[in-house]
Amino acid sequence: MKTSKQEYEQMVKKASPPSPTLKNCAWAFLVGGAICTVGQLLKTAYMDLGLDADAASAGVSVTIILVTAICTGFGWFDKLAKHAGAGTLVPISGFANAMVSPAIEFKTEGVVLGLCAKLFSIAGPVLVFGITASVVYGVILYIVNMI
Repeated sequence: MKTSKQEYEQMVKKASPPSPTLKNCAWAFLVGGAICTVGQLLKTAYMDLGLDADAASAGVSVTIILVTAICTGFGWFDKLAKHAGAGTLVPISGFANAMVSPAIEFKTEGVVLGLCAKLFSIAGPVLVFGITASVVYGVILYIVNMI
């Protein structure tokens, strides 16, 4: 069956439910903001305990990654992400979830072929392109500063 581009677009529009864009944006904003607010509260608490700003920031990252990994393991993070969408992906919590989810999914295949081989299946491309982009940006900045 050969369909034209217009027929295909009509079929997709008919099969796709309408997306509540405003509601989704509000949830993403509120949840992402809440995660960042918790991070700021943690940083303040760590600084009150005597850490300098850099050490407190590192402590916040480690804490949020740990909490997200635990929540992902129990399935709570996925339930939150179902409603919050990108609000859970933008902060560091999204990276932690991307690391833990494949490990949980493939744990039945064993430690080597499951956990170790699949751990970076989602986060790997993000790391590769993120590192590549930062290197390209650094080279461009270096060249611009030489001129």
